[in-house]
Amino acid sequence: MIKNLFQKLLYRSGKSYTIDPELPSGLIVYTLYSRLIMLVRGFIATGNKVYLGRRCTILNKKNIFFGKNATIEHDTKVDGYAREQIYLGHGSKIGAYSMVTCTSHFSKYGKGLKLGDNSAIGRYAEFGAAGGIEIGNDVIMGAYISFHSENHNFADTTKLIREQGVTSKGIKIGNNVWVGAKATFLDGSVVGSHCVVAAGAVVNGVFPDYSVIGGVPAKVIKTIE
Repeated sequence: MIKNLFQKLLYRSGKSYTIDPELPSGLIVYTLYSRLIMLVRGFIATGNKVYLGRRCTILNKKNIFFGKNATIEHDTKVDGYAREQIYLGHGSKIGAYSMVTCTSHFSKYGKGLKLGDNSAIGRYAEFGAAGGIEIGNDVIMGAYISFHSENHNFADTTKLIREQGVTSKGIKIGNNVWVGAKATFLDGSVVGSHCVVAAGAVVNGVFPDYSVIGGVPAKVIKTIE
């Protein structure tokens, strides 16, 4: 009965997978209880149907769109101070111990983050969103992934690097992309839809749809036929 109830809740939330019949009922009960607590906490904090973990920090929440059934796991900080609205899509998830930073320095008001519907990232993610980060729908990402949407200028040898300012092109990832753990995305990176980014890749450049990307620096390893 518990499994049937859980399965119905999954379907209602847009999840299409079937529960493994070997899963113990105790795990399902624990998950349901934990999610209920997160839902209550999220509604109190945002006024929306959001699952919010313990010890989360949400700054300038009036500038954040919280999609239905979005999840922000425990010990995560989301900075809503940005020129554009922060968008956390329906069914999206940010893993525990993660950080979304939009304005890192008072010399430049940051652009922000758009995380698409049903897109999720694992623990210890770093979104450096000052130059703008756009992630499409149905993107699955591992742990320890980082995005750096700014570059420091350094060409003027008469000045300290920290005094030369920054440039920003932003980072874009298409739909239906799988990103392995510990991948790094640098400013100006564009990854098309239906791609796979290997674990540990350092992505800097433009990559077409249906690419398998890996290496340091990353390159197209093969095309998905």
